[in-house]
Amino acid sequence: MSLSNPAWLEQARPDPLAYQDRLEQRSLEDIDLIVIHATELPDLATAREYGEQIHYPVSQTGNSGHLYIDRDGEIHQWVALNYIAHHVAGFNASSIGIEIINLGRFPNWLDSRQQQWQEPVSAVQLEALISLINQLKEQIPSITSIAGHDQLDLRFVPASNDARLKVRRKLDPGPDFPWTQVTEATGLSVLKRP
Repeated sequence: MSLSNPAWLEQARPDPLAYQDRLEQRSLEDIDLIVIHATELPDLATAREYGEQIHYPVSQTGNSGHLYIDRDGEIHQWVALNYIAHHVAGFNASSIGIEIINLGRFPNWLDSRQQQWQEPVSAVQLEALISLINQLKEQIPSITSIAGHDQLDLRFVPASNDARLKVRRKLDPGPDFPWTQVTEATGLSVLKRP
């Protein structure tokens, strides 16, 4: 099964990134993990600008999730599921990246004085996320686990306000993400990093 816009993914509005066809392809059966992200940007348009940027000169591709959930619960598909998106180091080939539009620590991501999360995931985003995960799980039975970006990328980096201090590179999907609600509603287990 290698459909670029599966009919069963009816909730998602397809809007492929310009470089999608340059991404490496995979079989949907290779997917066993869903990774939840937060954009840490003000809106979907800003996330799209970032997603279109080329970060890998050799392949002429960038960083992006597969699916984005806007504040109103609308779902956008920027990378087809049969392509490997660059969204989490070390887990891209076997995962689907779902990005939730959320301010996070924007615009001071790495400032040690500004590490508080600015907004929770909204009820409408959470409802859309759970529905989406259940659709994905039903159609791709190999999906058994879920994780947050922060659970897979444990790196610390120098703080932007003082290089002597270290801050977490990634905190998304946020400290108050409702993991219990999501795992109970989807039946997925939170991946334990080896």
